Amino acid sequence: MHVADLAPGGAELAVVLTNDADAPVLEKAEKRGIPTEVVEQPEGLGRKAHEERVNEALDGYDYDLVCLDGYMRILSETFLDAQPETLNVHPSLLPAFPGMDAWGDALDAGVDVTGCTVHVVTDATDDDGQVVESRVDAGPIVTQEPIPVYDGDDEEDLADRVLYEGEFKAYPRAVKWFAEDSVEVDYANEVVRTPENSDEQLPARFLASGDRVADLRYGENPHQDAAAYADYSCEEASVLNAEQLNEGAKSLSYNNYNDADAALNLVKEYDDPAAAVIKHTNPAGAAVADTLADAYRDALSTDAKSAFGGIVALNRECDAETAAEITDSFKEVVVAPGYTDDALDALFEKDNLRVLDVGSLDTPVEHHTEKRLAGGRLVQERDRQSLTVDDLEVVTEREPTDEQLESLLFAWQTIKHVKSNAILFADGTETVGVGAGQVSRVDAVEIAKMKADSDAEGKDAEGAVMASDAFFPFPDALELAADAGIEAVIQPGGSVNDEDVIEAADEHDVAMVFTGQRCFRHD
Repeated sequence: MHVADLAPGGAELAVVLTNDADAPVLEKAEKRGIPTEVVEQPEGLGRKAHEERVNEALDGYDYDLVCLDGYMRILSETFLDAQPETLNVHPSLLPAFPGMDAWGDALDAGVDVTGCTVHVVTDATDDDGQVVESRVDAGPIVTQEPIPVYDGDDEEDLADRVLYEGEFKAYPRAVKWFAEDSVEVDYANEVVRTPENSDEQLPARFLASGDRVADLRYGENPHQDAAAYADYSCEEASVLNAEQLNEGAKSLSYNNYNDADAALNLVKEYDDPAAAVIKHTNPAGAAVADTLADAYRDALSTDAKSAFGGIVALNRECDAETAAEITDSFKEVVVAPGYTDDALDALFEKDNLRVLDVGSLDTPVEHHTEKRLAGGRLVQERDRQSLTVDDLEVVTEREPTDEQLESLLFAWQTIKHVKSNAILFADGTETVGVGAGQVSRVDAVEIAKMKADSDAEGKDAEGAVMASDAFFPFPDALELAADAGIEAVIQPGGSVNDEDVIEAADEHDVAMVFTGQRCFRHD
């Protein structure tokens, strides 16, 4: 009834047939208005004769697929030749553990993973109607779903997990493909071609597994349990696979991991020495400079107040000068692709500053990102845009200078890592003020202005440039920025009011360029 309730691909149950007059499925089908048939097999009635009676009972119903569920009978060509494709779901990852006791066989074998298999049913009998064991559960596979086996599992535990976490996913998936006519069964070669085995950048099915690498003290809040899981197949430098060099310090928290990941992803954007200070996954400051120490000082000076207790990420080996700057105020974690001995000596003086070595940053970047939702997950191509001057369209009477173009590109590359609605002020290749996570773009400008005027050290909005992660729907935010002293703006463009915004920029003698693409970050 799970498939009936989901109606995958628009599929509907035409009839439910059982060989047991007391089967609970009959009552469930009746409640849903689904016709039912009961064809019991009297003692002494042979397989062929019984299947002929089943065929007769089904005659007159209109259907394109037969789905077996708990029908514990071997079917022969008498039934299969008369019917459309017939599917079965078996509680193991075939060809492992065929037969009646797949759960017990999996437990006896001591495997860590079992699962379920939806397969096309093929004839498992010989010319005399006798069952050929090697042909049982041997039809071509449509789809499978892996399920972990835990210490202490018994057959009942495992059977429930395979059913609710495996079969409840795999069977509707297979039915959907058949309903959408996206499956080809090649009986001659005993294979099934599905969307799952096509060559696509975003696959038809997303599989993920991870190995627990840390039991965390708690999650985002103390009342939430949490753990960290790592994917050892990932080649990209990551905080989950990083080595914590000062083993005596306390372990990373859930929020530490999350913020450290955001910080590391930001500094990966730059080829020159770069540093970022992150709080709550948003940059309190970021900068690129000739030296790593200068980059850190420039990043910190954006908002040293908010940087207190933050996460520091560097894209170069941390040297002693940079380490001394980092330890001058309280930080939770520092992430870098290596450290000099002198740098470690300085960093280790801070008992609870966690020092992570992520190894080389010259590693392949993962192509996709994912976000877990209740009932599934969102998967998208990673935002790897990296614009050049040639990608920008100047839309105002005033053209940006070469220095402003460099600053605009830095601001755009950095704002990719600020939560939407996002506004970022920059001067050269360092941040000046950041307005993050606002429901109003005007409010984001107000916050960036306030941060630049009140919290930035040795810099302000006067003469700076501004990046906006999406277009301005009205001129108000741009006018506010111009009043703050912003002289050049980078934004996607594409609003129905672009002409009004451009006119406002011209009235305030602000240079503005369009990118033609936005860079929202919603999580």
